[in-house]
Amino acid sequence: MLLCLHSSIFAQSSANKTHADTLWSSVSRNLYDAQNKLYYETTNKEKNENPHSYLWPLCGLIQAANEMEAIHPGKHYMPTVITAINAYYDKKAPAPGYDSYVVKEKGGDRFYDDNQWIAIAYLDAYKRTKKKWYLEKATEIYKFMMTGFDTVSGGGLYWKEGDKGGKNTCSNGPGILVALQLYDATKQKSYLDTALLLYNWVNKYLQAPEGFYYDMIHVPSLRIDSATYTYNAGTMLEANVKLYHITKDKHYLEAAQHIAAGSYAHFFRQGRFPYSYWFNAVLLRGYEALYAVDGNRQYINAMQEDADKVWASESDQSGLVGRKTDKDLLGQTGMMEIYARLARIK
Repeated sequence: MLLCLHSSIFAQSSANKTHADTLWSSVSRNLYDAQNKLYYETTNKEKNENPHSYLWPLCGLIQAANEMEAIHPGKHYMPTVITAINAYYDKKAPAPGYDSYVVKEKGGDRFYDDNQWIAIAYLDAYKRTKKKWYLEKATEIYKFMMTGFDTVSGGGLYWKEGDKGGKNTCSNGPGILVALQLYDATKQKSYLDTALLLYNWVNKYLQAPEGFYYDMIHVPSLRIDSATYTYNAGTMLEANVKLYHITKDKHYLEAAQHIAAGSYAHFFRQGRFPYSYWFNAVLLRGYEALYAVDGNRQYINAMQEDADKVWASESDQSGLVGRKTDKDLLGQTGMMEIYARLARIK
Protein backbone atom coordinates (compact mmCIF):
# COMPACT_ATOMS: atom_id res chain seq x y z
CA MET A 1 0.00 0.00 0.00
CA LEU A 2 2.86 2.36 0.86
CA LEU A 3 4.43 1.64 -2.54
CA CYS A 4 1.14 2.49 -4.25
CA LEU A 5 0.93 5.76 -2.32
CA HIS A 6 4.46 6.73 -3.33
CA SER A 7 3.71 5.81 -6.95
CA SER A 8 0.55 7.92 -6.89
CA ILE A 9 2.37 10.94 -5.44
CA PHE A 10 5.16 10.58 -8.01
CA ALA A 11 2.65 10.40 -10.88
CA GLN A 12 0.81 13.44 -9.56
CA SER A 13 4.05 15.37 -9.15
CA SER A 14 5.07 14.48 -12.69
CA ALA A 15 1.71 15.64 -14.07
CA ASN A 16 1.95 18.92 -12.16
CA LYS A 17 5.43 19.52 -13.53
CA THR A 18 4.24 18.82 -17.06
CA HIS A 19 1.35 21.28 -16.66
CA ALA A 20 3.73 23.97 -15.38
CA ASP A 21 6.08 23.35 -18.31
CA THR A 22 3.19 23.52 -20.77
CA LEU A 23 2.02 26.84 -19.34
CA TRP A 24 5.50 28.34 -19.50
CA SER A 25 5.87 27.35 -23.14
CA SER A 26 2.37 28.53 -24.00
CA VAL A 27 2.89 31.91 -22.31
CA SER A 28 6.17 32.34 -24.18
CA ARG A 29 4.45 31.48 -27.44
CA ASN A 30 1.17 33.38 -27.03
CA LEU A 31 1.76 36.22 -24.58
CA TYR A 32 5.38 37.32 -25.10
CA ASP A 33 6.45 40.12 -27.44
CA ALA A 34 9.97 38.98 -28.29
CA GLN A 35 10.73 42.07 -30.36
CA ASN A 36 10.12 44.46 -27.46
CA LYS A 37 10.95 41.96 -24.70
CA LEU A 38 7.62 42.66 -23.01
CA TYR A 39 4.43 40.72 -22.36
CA TYR A 40 0.81 41.11 -23.44
CA GLU A 41 -2.09 41.42 -20.99
CA THR A 42 -4.25 38.84 -22.80
CA THR A 43 -4.14 36.76 -25.95
CA ASN A 44 -6.53 39.19 -27.66
CA LYS A 45 -3.96 41.82 -28.59
CA GLU A 46 -6.47 43.88 -30.59
CA LYS A 47 -8.81 44.34 -27.62
CA ASN A 48 -6.18 44.88 -24.94
CA GLU A 49 -6.31 48.28 -23.26
CA ASN A 50 -2.60 48.87 -23.89
CA PRO A 51 0.06 47.53 -26.26
CA HIS A 52 1.62 45.62 -23.38
CA SER A 53 0.74 44.22 -19.98
CA TYR A 54 0.32 46.11 -16.76
CA LEU A 55 2.91 45.27 -14.12
CA TRP A 56 0.61 43.12 -11.97
CA PRO A 57 0.69 40.04 -14.23
CA LEU A 58 4.49 40.24 -14.24
CA CYS A 59 4.40 40.15 -10.44
CA GLY A 60 2.80 36.74 -10.85
CA LEU A 61 5.12 35.68 -13.65
CA ILE A 62 8.34 36.49 -11.78
CA GLN A 63 7.23 34.31 -8.86
CA ALA A 64 6.19 31.53 -11.23
CA ALA A 65 9.59 31.81 -12.93
CA ASN A 66 11.27 31.37 -9.55
CA GLU A 67 9.25 28.22 -8.93
CA MET A 68 10.13 26.94 -12.40
CA GLU A 69 13.82 27.36 -11.62
CA ALA A 70 13.26 25.53 -8.34
CA ILE A 71 11.83 22.45 -10.08
CA HIS A 72 14.31 22.68 -12.98
CA PRO A 73 17.72 23.22 -11.32
CA GLY A 74 20.22 24.75 -13.70
CA LYS A 75 17.63 26.25 -16.04
CA HIS A 76 17.00 30.00 -16.18
CA TYR A 77 13.46 31.34 -16.36
CA MET A 78 13.74 34.59 -14.39
CA PRO A 79 16.04 36.71 -16.62
CA THR A 80 13.47 37.16 -19.40
CA VAL A 81 10.86 38.31 -16.90
CA ILE A 82 13.31 40.58 -15.08
CA THR A 83 14.15 42.29 -18.38
CA ALA A 84 10.45 43.00 -18.87
CA ILE A 85 9.98 44.22 -15.29
CA ASN A 86 12.91 46.61 -15.67
CA ALA A 87 10.89 48.49 -18.31
CA TYR A 88 8.53 49.60 -15.51
CA TYR A 89 11.31 50.98 -13.29
CA ASP A 90 10.87 54.61 -12.27
CA LYS A 91 13.48 56.54 -10.28
CA LYS A 92 11.21 59.42 -9.30
CA ALA A 93 11.04 60.73 -5.72
CA PRO A 94 10.52 59.90 -2.96
CA ALA A 95 12.14 56.54 -3.79
CA PRO A 96 12.73 54.38 -6.86
CA GLY A 97 10.07 51.80 -7.60
CA TYR A 98 8.07 50.20 -10.39
CA ASP A 99 5.22 51.90 -12.26
CA SER A 100 2.03 50.02 -13.03
CA TYR A 101 2.77 50.32 -16.75
CA VAL A 102 5.78 50.49 -19.08
CA VAL A 103 7.55 53.79 -18.40
CA LYS A 104 8.57 54.51 -22.00
CA GLU A 105 5.04 53.95 -23.28
CA LYS A 106 3.16 56.06 -20.74
CA GLY A 107 4.04 54.90 -17.24
CA GLY A 108 1.43 54.77 -14.53
CA ASP A 109 0.68 54.93 -10.83
CA ARG A 110 2.90 53.04 -8.44
CA PHE A 111 1.20 50.44 -6.28
CA TYR A 112 2.94 49.30 -3.13
CA ASP A 113 1.68 45.74 -3.47
CA ASP A 114 2.93 45.37 -7.06
CA ASN A 115 6.38 46.30 -5.84
CA GLN A 116 6.13 44.01 -2.82
CA TRP A 117 5.24 40.94 -4.91
CA ILE A 118 8.38 41.53 -6.97
CA ALA A 119 10.48 41.85 -3.82
CA ILE A 120 9.06 38.60 -2.44
CA ALA A 121 10.03 36.75 -5.62
CA TYR A 122 13.48 38.32 -5.64
CA LEU A 123 14.04 37.36 -2.00
CA ASP A 124 12.90 33.81 -2.70
CA ALA A 125 15.42 33.76 -5.55
CA TYR A 126 18.11 35.21 -3.27
CA LYS A 127 17.53 32.48 -0.71
CA ARG A 128 17.79 29.87 -3.44
CA THR A 129 20.75 31.31 -5.41
CA LYS A 130 22.54 33.71 -3.00
CA LYS A 131 22.90 36.23 -5.85
CA LYS A 132 23.27 39.63 -4.17
CA TRP A 133 21.46 41.49 -6.94
CA TYR A 134 18.16 40.02 -5.77
CA LEU A 135 18.77 41.19 -2.21
CA GLU A 136 19.81 44.66 -3.37
CA LYS A 137 16.68 45.13 -5.48
CA ALA A 138 14.43 43.85 -2.70
CA THR A 139 16.07 46.26 -0.25
CA GLU A 140 15.38 49.10 -2.67
CA ILE A 141 11.74 48.04 -2.96
CA TYR A 142 11.46 47.93 0.84
CA LYS A 143 12.56 51.57 0.98
CA PHE A 144 9.90 52.49 -1.55
CA MET A 145 7.18 50.54 0.25
CA MET A 146 7.91 52.31 3.54
CA THR A 147 7.14 55.66 1.92
CA GLY A 148 3.55 54.37 2.01
CA PHE A 149 3.48 54.08 5.81
CA ASP A 150 2.01 56.54 8.27
CA THR A 151 0.22 56.46 11.62
CA VAL A 152 -3.18 57.54 10.30
CA SER A 153 -5.71 54.86 11.33
CA GLY A 154 -3.16 53.51 13.77
CA GLY A 155 -0.50 52.59 11.22
CA GLY A 156 -0.31 50.41 8.14
CA LEU A 157 0.64 50.87 4.50
CA TYR A 158 -1.47 52.49 1.83
CA TRP A 159 -2.21 50.58 -1.39
CA LYS A 160 -1.32 53.16 -4.03
CA GLU A 161 1.18 56.00 -3.96
CA GLY A 162 -0.57 59.34 -3.52
CA ASP A 163 -3.94 57.79 -2.64
CA LYS A 164 -4.71 58.25 1.06
CA GLY A 165 -8.21 56.78 0.86
CA GLY A 166 -7.54 53.39 2.37
CA LYS A 167 -5.12 50.76 3.59
CA ASN A 168 -5.43 47.21 2.33
CA THR A 169 -4.52 43.77 3.56
CA CYS A 170 -3.01 43.24 0.10
CA SER A 171 -0.42 45.97 0.70
CA ASN A 172 0.32 45.07 4.31
CA GLY A 173 0.38 41.25 4.17
CA PRO A 174 3.06 41.15 1.47
CA GLY A 175 4.81 44.06 3.20
CA ILE A 176 5.16 41.89 6.29
CA LEU A 177 6.63 39.11 4.16
CA VAL A 178 9.16 41.44 2.52
CA ALA A 179 10.29 42.65 5.95
CA LEU A 180 10.51 39.12 7.35
CA GLN A 181 12.46 37.86 4.34
CA LEU A 182 14.88 40.77 4.64
CA TYR A 183 15.29 40.00 8.32
CA ASP A 184 15.98 36.37 7.46
CA ALA A 185 18.59 37.45 4.91
CA THR A 186 20.33 40.14 6.98
CA LYS A 187 19.35 39.61 10.65
CA GLN A 188 18.80 43.36 10.93
CA LYS A 189 16.31 43.83 13.76
CA SER A 190 14.71 46.87 12.14
CA TYR A 191 13.14 44.60 9.52
CA LEU A 192 11.61 42.37 12.17
CA ASP A 193 10.34 45.45 13.99
CA THR A 194 8.63 46.63 10.80
CA ALA A 195 7.11 43.21 10.21
CA LEU A 196 5.64 43.09 13.71
CA LEU A 197 4.38 46.67 13.45
CA LEU A 198 2.45 45.84 10.27
CA TYR A 199 1.41 42.40 11.52
CA ASN A 200 -0.17 43.75 14.69
CA TRP A 201 -1.97 46.49 12.76
CA VAL A 202 -3.47 44.08 10.20
CA ASN A 203 -4.67 41.70 12.88
CA LYS A 204 -6.21 44.52 14.91
CA TYR A 205 -8.19 46.05 12.06
CA LEU A 206 -8.63 43.53 9.25
CA GLN A 207 -8.83 39.96 10.55
CA ALA A 208 -12.23 38.29 10.76
CA PRO A 209 -12.92 36.12 13.84
CA GLU A 210 -13.05 33.04 11.59
CA GLY A 211 -9.42 33.56 10.58
CA PHE A 212 -9.60 35.00 7.07
CA TYR A 213 -9.04 38.70 6.33
CA TYR A 214 -11.12 41.62 5.11
CA ASP A 215 -9.98 43.61 2.11
CA MET A 216 -9.33 47.10 3.46
CA ILE A 217 -10.02 49.87 5.92
CA HIS A 218 -11.17 53.23 4.57
CA VAL A 219 -9.32 56.31 5.77
CA PRO A 220 -10.21 58.43 7.66
CA SER A 221 -13.64 56.90 8.37
CA LEU A 222 -12.17 53.53 9.51
CA ARG A 223 -15.02 51.78 7.72
CA ILE A 224 -14.10 48.18 6.88
CA ASP A 225 -14.57 46.81 3.37
CA SER A 226 -15.53 43.24 4.24
CA ALA A 227 -14.74 41.68 0.84
CA THR A 228 -12.59 38.57 1.23
CA TYR A 229 -9.94 37.17 -1.10
CA THR A 230 -7.82 34.05 -0.88
CA TYR A 231 -4.51 35.86 -1.30
CA ASN A 232 -5.02 37.98 1.81
CA ALA A 233 -5.36 34.83 3.88
CA GLY A 234 -2.29 33.44 2.11
CA THR A 235 0.08 36.27 2.97
CA MET A 236 -0.94 36.40 6.62
CA LEU A 237 -0.80 32.62 6.93
CA GLU A 238 2.72 32.57 5.53
CA ALA A 239 3.71 35.51 7.74
CA ASN A 240 2.67 33.58 10.85
CA VAL A 241 4.69 30.55 9.79
CA LYS A 242 7.74 32.74 9.21
CA LEU A 243 7.29 34.39 12.60
CA TYR A 244 7.05 30.95 14.19
CA HIS A 245 10.36 29.96 12.59
CA ILE A 246 12.00 33.18 13.77
CA THR A 247 10.64 33.34 17.32
CA LYS A 248 9.79 29.68 18.09
CA ASP A 249 6.64 31.08 19.72
CA LYS A 250 3.83 28.54 19.25
CA HIS A 251 1.30 31.35 19.27
CA TYR A 252 2.26 32.08 15.66
CA LEU A 253 1.92 28.44 14.63
CA GLU A 254 -1.51 28.28 16.24
CA ALA A 255 -2.46 31.52 14.49
CA ALA A 256 -1.31 30.05 11.17
CA GLN A 257 -3.39 26.93 11.73
CA HIS A 258 -6.40 29.09 12.60
CA ILE A 259 -6.03 31.06 9.36
CA ALA A 260 -5.58 27.86 7.35
CA ALA A 261 -8.71 26.28 8.81
CA GLY A 262 -10.73 29.47 8.48
CA SER A 263 -9.71 30.13 4.90
CA TYR A 264 -10.38 26.52 3.93
CA ALA A 265 -13.88 26.62 5.43
CA HIS A 266 -14.62 30.01 3.90
CA PHE A 267 -13.22 29.57 0.39
CA PHE A 268 -13.16 25.87 -0.52
CA ARG A 269 -16.65 24.95 -1.70
CA GLN A 270 -17.72 21.84 -3.63
CA GLY A 271 -14.13 20.93 -4.38
CA ARG A 272 -13.18 24.33 -5.78
CA PHE A 273 -11.49 27.51 -4.67
CA PRO A 274 -12.83 30.81 -6.07
CA TYR A 275 -12.08 31.54 -9.72
CA SER A 276 -8.92 33.58 -9.32
CA TYR A 277 -5.91 31.46 -10.09
CA TRP A 278 -3.26 33.91 -8.95
CA PHE A 279 -5.00 34.76 -5.67
CA ASN A 280 -5.15 31.03 -4.99
CA ALA A 281 -1.45 30.66 -5.78
CA VAL A 282 -0.68 33.11 -2.98
CA LEU A 283 -2.90 31.10 -0.64
CA LEU A 284 -0.96 27.97 -1.62
CA ARG A 285 2.26 29.68 -0.55
CA GLY A 286 0.83 29.87 2.94
CA TYR A 287 -0.51 26.32 2.90
CA GLU A 288 2.86 25.03 1.68
CA ALA A 289 4.72 26.87 4.43
CA LEU A 290 2.39 25.47 7.10
CA TYR A 291 2.52 21.93 5.68
CA ALA A 292 6.31 21.98 6.01
CA VAL A 293 5.84 22.55 9.75
CA ASP A 294 2.80 20.54 10.84
CA GLY A 295 2.53 17.90 8.09
CA ASN A 296 -1.23 18.37 7.70
CA ARG A 297 -1.82 17.68 4.02
CA GLN A 298 -5.53 18.60 4.00
CA TYR A 299 -5.05 22.02 2.44
CA ILE A 300 -2.46 20.82 -0.08
CA ASN A 301 -4.88 18.10 -1.16
CA ALA A 302 -7.61 20.69 -1.63
CA MET A 303 -5.33 22.77 -3.86
CA GLN A 304 -4.44 19.66 -5.84
CA GLU A 305 -8.12 18.81 -6.29
CA ASP A 306 -8.83 22.30 -7.59
CA ALA A 307 -5.76 22.27 -9.85
CA ASP A 308 -6.78 18.92 -11.36
CA LYS A 309 -10.21 20.32 -12.17
CA VAL A 310 -8.70 23.43 -13.74
CA TRP A 311 -6.62 21.36 -16.14
CA ALA A 312 -9.44 18.95 -16.89
CA SER A 313 -12.09 21.56 -17.65
CA GLU A 314 -10.44 24.96 -18.09
CA SER A 315 -7.38 24.32 -20.29
CA ASP A 316 -7.44 24.64 -24.07
CA GLN A 317 -5.56 23.23 -27.04
CA SER A 318 -3.03 26.05 -26.93
CA GLY A 319 -1.93 24.96 -23.45
CA LEU A 320 -3.43 27.96 -21.66
CA VAL A 321 -6.05 28.02 -18.89
CA GLY A 322 -9.12 30.10 -18.14
CA ARG A 323 -12.88 30.11 -18.56
CA LYS A 324 -12.91 32.93 -21.11
CA THR A 325 -11.91 32.72 -24.76
CA ASP A 326 -9.25 35.39 -24.26
CA LYS A 327 -6.62 34.06 -21.87
CA ASP A 328 -5.06 36.49 -19.41
CA LEU A 329 -1.39 36.52 -18.45
CA LEU A 330 -2.12 36.82 -14.73
CA GLY A 331 -4.24 33.68 -14.73
CA GLN A 332 -1.53 31.69 -16.50
CA THR A 333 1.07 32.79 -13.96
CA GLY A 334 -1.15 31.74 -11.07
CA MET A 335 -1.71 28.22 -12.32
CA MET A 336 1.92 27.90 -13.40
CA GLU A 337 3.01 28.70 -9.86
CA ILE A 338 0.42 26.34 -8.38
CA TYR A 339 1.50 23.41 -10.56
CA ALA A 340 5.19 24.09 -9.96
CA ARG A 341 4.70 24.25 -6.19
CA LEU A 342 2.53 21.13 -6.14
CA ALA A 343 5.15 19.33 -8.24
CA ARG A 344 7.75 19.71 -5.51
CA ILE A 345 5.57 19.11 -2.45
CA LYS A 346 6.03 15.55 -1.24
